[in-house]
Amino acid sequence: MEIPDGHLDLTIITNLKREAEAHGDWTQFAERLATVFGQQEYNNSSFLQTCNQLKETCPVDKMQAKEAFKIILESSIFIQDQETSLLPDICEFIAALDPTRQDILCRYLIEPELPSNTMLIDLTRDHYVSCFKKTLQLFQQLVCRRLLSRTSLSGFSPNSDPVVIDATKCIAVLYRLNEKKKYVSYVDFYNDAVNEQLEIKEDFPNFKDRKGFSFCDYPFMLNPAVKADVLKVESVFQMRHELQDAFFRALFQGVNSPYLVLEIRRDHIISDTLIQLEEKSIHDLKKQLRVQFLGEEGVDEGGVQKEFFQLIVREIFDTKYGMFTFNEESRLCWFSPNPVLDNINIREYKLVGLLLGLAVYNSVILDLHFPLALYKKLMDVDISLSDLKQLDPSLGKGLERLLSFNGDIESEYDRSFQVDIQSFGHVLTCDLKPDGAKTQLTSENSAEFVDLYARFVLSKSVEKQFNAFREGFQLVCQDSAIKIFRPEEVEQLICGSSDLDFDALEQSTVYDGGWTKDSDIIKYFWEIVHSFTYEEKKKLLFFATGSDRAPIGGLSKLQFVIAKNGGDSDRLPTSHTCYNVLLLCEYSSKEKLKERLLTSISNAEGFGMI
Repeated sequence: MEIPDGHLDLTIITNLKREAEAHGDWTQFAERLATVFGQQEYNNSSFLQTCNQLKETCPVDKMQAKEAFKIILESSIFIQDQETSLLPDICEFIAALDPTRQDILCRYLIEPELPSNTMLIDLTRDHYVSCFKKTLQLFQQLVCRRLLSRTSLSGFSPNSDPVVIDATKCIAVLYRLNEKKKYVSYVDFYNDAVNEQLEIKEDFPNFKDRKGFSFCDYPFMLNPAVKADVLKVESVFQMRHELQDAFFRALFQGVNSPYLVLEIRRDHIISDTLIQLEEKSIHDLKKQLRVQFLGEEGVDEGGVQKEFFQLIVREIFDTKYGMFTFNEESRLCWFSPNPVLDNINIREYKLVGLLLGLAVYNSVILDLHFPLALYKKLMDVDISLSDLKQLDPSLGKGLERLLSFNGDIESEYDRSFQVDIQSFGHVLTCDLKPDGAKTQLTSENSAEFVDLYARFVLSKSVEKQFNAFREGFQLVCQDSAIKIFRPEEVEQLICGSSDLDFDALEQSTVYDGGWTKDSDIIKYFWEIVHSFTYEEKKKLLFFATGSDRAPIGGLSKLQFVIAKNGGDSDRLPTSHTCYNVLLLCEYSSKEKLKERLLTSISNAEGFGMI
């Protein structure tokens, strides 16, 4: 067979494959692909449009290219040493293109033109999704195979391997398309091999200093647990820097605490916190937090600050303050609309944002109940009707019905571009747009009305409140590694998870002081815990760790310890919440252990915790 030089088309690809299958030799197939994909001029002459009517709009025959690439992808598994002969060359070519050309190529491959008589829209999308998944899987597998095969080699680093780097850049092209089309979940972009082998102390400095390749520049491949580790490494480094700086300044400027110390009265927790934090500089806020409840003994090694956050969050969100409204249907909170905010209100919202930032910085989980819209707004991601629907399901469904209404909207709804809001017992009417009172809702502008309504509730009506909140949050988190998180992951980072897998906790628990997993008391303990209700499990978790939520990554990430605290006794179990240590005596029976344990966890706040 005479194969023409200098380009590729579907016929050539098909013939190459046929010859390779006939002779059991894929060398010519791979070499031809490597040659063409390695030369820009050959690419420019490949898969050219043969239909004169379509040449003006698209010089590439997308259907032909799509079928050809399908053959290439399916054939790659038969090619020997494909990492050096085929896929890496394709990845290198795609990675070298500018982002605009990358996106065009990706759309051509995933979304080729369909025949004009195609009517099954759902089938078409299913086809695109299937093609997208296969393409993503191919690049993901290349990264995994490369890492698993090279990791044992001396001096090998994922951050300097060209195949891994080029394949990652190809996955980035798919990620950009997926953000628009939503073909698969963002979690499908997590790469297990990358997450297992990532050397944060090598990768993160590359990211921070903009030197070399860093997976933090491609954070869609990193799972939330790894991102949380990156953030913690950054926080520890910053805390250490501030600690050293405080000692250095003390030599010349007098005593300067190396910690961010808050001395709090329990019955004045908000006012004390507000006053003391307002006096702190940015450098002070970047120090490790230490909380002291006045009149109480104990040094804060983590447990006291956990309790502090629990108490102040509960106080701030109490309805008596009116800072946040609570939706009974969704069980979520949002900023209370208040057109006449004064400076005290602004300070308080800024305090809430600052507390969130400090919790992130000090790796403390908070029991918050905000919709995803809050974390989207913090990360500058646009909000929409779906976000309003999460916060207020009834309102969201009502606006969805308006969008799908087929009758005469003007007569059925008879309303203008205005909305009524409740604010501290008063009803206020606000325009959704300039001259909203004079703009009648119609079929033609219903989509605009719904969009403006959602943005009004989530943004415009609470603009001052949210801006103050964000200002406080950014005092600690601006320019930090928080930017590598998606909004959904920020929510997990701040709030942890309410999914309490105690089987996973049992598997990862460490024993000390004489206990082992085979000790009778330990066996009794887990039998009792697994019989607990969900609420009792939450109380136990709070008693032992200072939080009733699982950390990002699940309870297996908790580093939970059960230690022996002497022989049989009537003493109650105690805990070192700062170290996630539960101390148990060698109680004489399972029944006694259960009674003592329930007594402790039912009185956990300020009691039994060290």
